[in-house]
Amino acid sequence: MSLLIRFATLALLLAVGCAHAGDPVARVRVSFDRHGETSVHTEGLADIGAQRALSADDPARIASISKLVTTIGAMRLVEAGQLNLDADVSGLLGFSLRNPAFPQVPITLRMLLSHTSSLTDRAGYWNVPLGDDIRILTIQPEAWDSQHPPGTFFRYTNLNFPLVAQTMERASGERFDRLMRRLVLFPMQLDACFNWSGCSQAALARAVVLYDEKSAPQKDDLHGKAPACAVIAARDGSCDLSRWRPGENGTLFSPQGGLRISARDLARIGRMLLNDGELDGVRILQPTSVALLATPVWQYNGNNGVIGEEDEPNRGGFFCAYGLAVQYLARGDGKQCRDDLFGDGRPRIGHSGNAYGLLSGLWIDRAAGTGVAYFSTGAANDSSGTHSNFSATEEQGAAGW
Repeated sequence: MSLLIRFATLALLLAVGCAHAGDPVARVRVSFDRHGETSVHTEGLADIGAQRALSADDPARIASISKLVTTIGAMRLVEAGQLNLDADVSGLLGFSLRNPAFPQVPITLRMLLSHTSSLTDRAGYWNVPLGDDIRILTIQPEAWDSQHPPGTFFRYTNLNFPLVAQTMERASGERFDRLMRRLVLFPMQLDACFNWSGCSQAALARAVVLYDEKSAPQKDDLHGKAPACAVIAARDGSCDLSRWRPGENGTLFSPQGGLRISARDLARIGRMLLNDGELDGVRILQPTSVALLATPVWQYNGNNGVIGEEDEPNRGGFFCAYGLAVQYLARGDGKQCRDDLFGDGRPRIGHSGNAYGLLSGLWIDRAAGTGVAYFSTGAANDSSGTHSNFSATEEQGAAGW
């Protein structure tokens, strides 16, 4: 081995391995109250290859917190009278969305947002190419839970949110990524975007590379350049977004997990929710909408839902109560359903996320007027926490390290 290779290998080992074995590659935590940030802590590398340290302004693919942000946009359309939480979504989708086992039961936006629609992820949820129709998924029998009618059973299902995005597109006539910029991201002054569509060049230059627990890059190793295609390319490999049609393929911009956003901007979303829908003098949601988000639609009673993520065999159950893309903490029994992430028994609302080695969380304590936003990369996705079925990394993100 040449001396140059030896030095390069040593530098990489130092970059990745200087922390204790099993520690994340990078992590950030921003605490806040109704008025602003109260503390910021970062450590590790946003990009190992570039030896770039992580900052609180660096955007990462934040995973399922995207669902909560998508729902803020949907609620703005509800407030405008363009969407109805309890109407049959078939009318807006332009096709009949029905569980084949329960064809007489309408499926509503409220059911989609609360994961009580009876859809599953077994047929897929992201893999619909540009130019194709989402019905290539919904017509498959495995896309449905044949045992439980819509509205009666909780199952965490990513496919719900591409369908939410389709209703938003059909109601507004706008493409989902642009619609979310208009409704949520621009009014809140967030340099954030779905699938890198609309983020600034400065944000692209600060992209957080997502690593698995062995520090291998999994997502967004961009080297300062936007992806060649922001969506799943068409079957012929082309990426002509002029082929987009409203409400045909809500998977394109990954409404279920594809938001790129910094921890600092996540904290701004938390502050808006703490302030009953207002941020720095700008009204985003009405207080009644925030109160609706703070109210569970479903709560586990022992047999009315699946409390874990079915594609995460190393994770225990922590979905003990759920609303409109909102998780509720400290609602479980502490035995089978263990959701006390902070370990203090205080009720909080927000959402967690995990994908491609990233673990994330945005949580607010409405009574105390405080909150925290965090994410880590290169972390093990397990239930290694001491007082919950979240991981030790997530418990540290919640409480500090």
